[in-house]
Amino acid sequence: MSIGEPDFSTRALLVEGRATSVDILRWNLERNGFVVERAATGDEALNRSARFRPHVVLLNWSLPALSSIEVCRQLRALPETRDVGVIMTGRAGNRYVVRALAAGADDYLVKPFSIAELLARMRALLRRTRTEPARIRLRLGELDMDLTAVRVTRNGRDIHLGPTEFRLLRLLMHSPNRIFSREEIVDQIWGVGAAVDPRSVDVSVRRLREAITREGEPGVIRTVRAAGYVLDAA
Repeated sequence: MSIGEPDFSTRALLVEGRATSVDILRWNLERNGFVVERAATGDEALNRSARFRPHVVLLNWSLPALSSIEVCRQLRALPETRDVGVIMTGRAGNRYVVRALAAGADDYLVKPFSIAELLARMRALLRRTRTEPARIRLRLGELDMDLTAVRVTRNGRDIHLGPTEFRLLRLLMHSPNRIFSREEIVDQIWGVGAAVDPRSVDVSVRRLREAITREGEPGVIRTVRAAGYVLDAA
């Protein structure tokens, strides 16, 4: 049973280098109504934050290259992310907490933590800080993807997608006419280094095709033999 009532409209960015940790967090957050993206490095976190516009960032203390402290400072310096909620996670110790809060983090959570505590902290933070960023939409031909409301329509018809298929469609719509290999899709959807059989991509693509295409409608996702999948722009 989920903890609390999901509303499927709150965006969370997980900034964590270890794919196994991300898989567990992502599963639990999506189960509780969050739309989740992952960044493995500090630079990637800043790039994804500007595009994804998360409501809350869960920022691991230990990151390669650009430090979590610098990431937090830059999030606070940029107009498009200055109001985002930031929870930093890491080892116990007052010096870590003090540095995190001084850099602009809203909260600090000591590892290991329970999912129940994480959700409680996130929801308390969102009650204090949540603002409604500008609506983010992707449109391509008959498809309309509202990333803010987490809603997909085709010719005005609501399309119901699971979390994996939603992320897959978002990836393809962000880069129409680009061929994505199965390995690239695994990295983008499940996370770099995730123990996912590339053939799982075929299953997700099939489910996505079935969801967005009615009888008589043209298919929009094309299989490129020995290469991968591409969403053709109209």
